[in-house]
Amino acid sequence: MSSAERHPLPDLTRADVGIVKVGTWDTGAPDRQRSTVDAVRAAWGSRPWPHAGLLSYTVCTGEDGRTLLHYSQWSSEDAYQDFVRNGRDARDADIDAAVPGVERLGPDTFELYRSANRKDGAPRPGCIVTVDIRFDGPDPARQRDWVDTVFEALDSDPVPAPGRISAHFHAGTDGTRVLNYAEWETARAHVDALAAAGDGVGSPTPQWRRVRNHTGPTSSTVRRWTPALGFAPGERWNRAAGD
Repeated sequence: MSSAERHPLPDLTRADVGIVKVGTWDTGAPDRQRSTVDAVRAAWGSRPWPHAGLLSYTVCTGEDGRTLLHYSQWSSEDAYQDFVRNGRDARDADIDAAVPGVERLGPDTFELYRSANRKDGAPRPGCIVTVDIRFDGPDPARQRDWVDTVFEALDSDPVPAPGRISAHFHAGTDGTRVLNYAEWETARAHVDALAAAGDGVGSPTPQWRRVRNHTGPTSSTVRRWTPALGFAPGERWNRAAGD
């Protein structure tokens, strides 16, 4: 069986992760969002762990009341493709039977590049914030240079954002995207940080201006999520978040 924890959050910096798959599902309405979470719980919790190369699988609910974020860690792309060929369809069929018409977007492939890790004693995150940065063309070196510029701004910021626990910057393997998966204490803490900064999270410093004026990025989409389900290899099936 799979196992799910009360706080279903992955270890984002584990060394054996080769790639990360990130996708979103649009369920259409709050009641369908809840039903889809239940369907995912049933489809995954009732079966053996599907593949040795799948290291974790996390589902979060969007604050818009209709979307779901799917974040999975894999040992390699080959492992993921083997799962697609041999294990995914049965689970998806069960979910589709329970909640017909769910729109699946992705998954897209990323590699973790840099992390600002949580400090000892930090609370469990109550909110996940994703920031999806799109670039005007594929350029892996520019992706990473932009992330490095962000870390210079974070490290030199005189007023770190209250409530931010960690940030994990993923580079899209196609060279055109960066995804920041950030852990926050609460959604309100993130909302307040945005309001205090005035132009994104971060003080009005020269380092943050360099981030905002960096060549390449064309758009940035910010979304807030609440952890709902977390699966990992194991022998027991326990309650997931919200139960």
